[in-house]
Amino acid sequence: MEEKQQQPFFEKVTKLKIGFIPLPIYLILVVVYLLLTVNKIMPNDMMGAIGVMTLFSFILEEVGKHIPILNSLGGKVLVVTFLPSFLVYKSWLPESSVETVTAFMKNNNFLSFFIALLIVGSICSMNRKTLLKASSRIILILIICDIVGALVGTGVGMLLGLSAFEAFFFVVAPIMAGGVGEGALPLSIGYAGLIATQQADIFASILPCVMLGSLVAVIFAGLLKKLGEKRPELTGNGQLIDGDDEHLDNLKGGKVDVDIEKMLVTGVLAITLYLLGVWVNHVIHLPAPIVLLVAVMVAKMLGWIPKDIENGGHSLYSLTVKGITPPLLFGVGVAMTPWGSLVKVFTHVPMLITIFATVLSIVLTAYFVGKALGMYPVDTAIAVSCCSGQGGTGALAILAAGDRMELMPFAQVSVRLGGAMMVTVAIFLMSLFV
Repeated sequence: MEEKQQQPFFEKVTKLKIGFIPLPIYLILVVVYLLLTVNKIMPNDMMGAIGVMTLFSFILEEVGKHIPILNSLGGKVLVVTFLPSFLVYKSWLPESSVETVTAFMKNNNFLSFFIALLIVGSICSMNRKTLLKASSRIILILIICDIVGALVGTGVGMLLGLSAFEAFFFVVAPIMAGGVGEGALPLSIGYAGLIATQQADIFASILPCVMLGSLVAVIFAGLLKKLGEKRPELTGNGQLIDGDDEHLDNLKGGKVDVDIEKMLVTGVLAITLYLLGVWVNHVIHLPAPIVLLVAVMVAKMLGWIPKDIENGGHSLYSLTVKGITPPLLFGVGVAMTPWGSLVKVFTHVPMLITIFATVLSIVLTAYFVGKALGMYPVDTAIAVSCCSGQGGTGALAILAAGDRMELMPFAQVSVRLGGAMMVTVAIFLMSLFV
């Protein structure tokens, strides 16, 4: 009799999940983590890092999903990314866990691996005609957004007491420069060569703007997602232009036959193209992600991608989004999101409002111009808003908050192309004024 009563309870427990992980397995992971941490024997390698990231990320994601109001603003992404940053700042995460995750994130280029898989999986399974139509329009929208964002952000900054010079060069331009490594860093080097200030000081002053711009864009992505749910006619749920893009149901979680071999082949293609990008970068200094993006987009547009690889793209995309995104966001929060930089901006109200106005102008411009060009405005705004994010890490957080990971190829266009344009223009303009 007891066995009959216990059996349903056990079945209920086994059906509970943290993310996609059955509760019993998750609890075993918790116990093992505590044993390793208490005894100070947490392995400082890939297995240790992935274990820590998995343990924390999926439970934090569950927390973010169930916080009222915040869950409508990309709550799960905000919690998974920014709460770990705060915990590190307060030294509330075990030091061994922080060291393991930081070493893994900084020494293994895991973010680039993720983006490579996501871009190739997404583009390979995308409708070729839709890709052709969307690419040209997204570039036009990006250029318009850069102009409007620069004018609005600088104007708002001036109204709040900032000089036009400070508002544009030290607030607006860093937001749209394409992140930290390929945006804020070259900007600070270029500025230091033109004005009598140390590069390190300039970098420290513009980094908070990059960080907060990304946070604001994440919140807007969450709001746009809710708008799309209430007004279905405004969103393509992951596509920019109406078309016969049948792959979307599969990417959104519909049932699709998984062929492991095809998925692995597509993964090998992603790695191969990224390594090709590394070589091209050595020769002509073009960033590897750009080379990968251009190569796979051109191949898709020309119809050179075999059907098997297209099918493998479905599975590769799903694996990347469901299995890798939450742990990676946690790693970004621990290793690449300094909480002190965000706090610094919160205490400077004119700068805070200028950042908000800049990102808002970009989102609204992308929304209305995209709509005028016959694109889905919600998806267009989410993709283009990535130009105001923290580079690749920002694009990841923004798309995750908007539940539009399919748009990573277009987000990369926004980040890379938009960032390169803004860095070039900002340094050129500064040379004219100093």
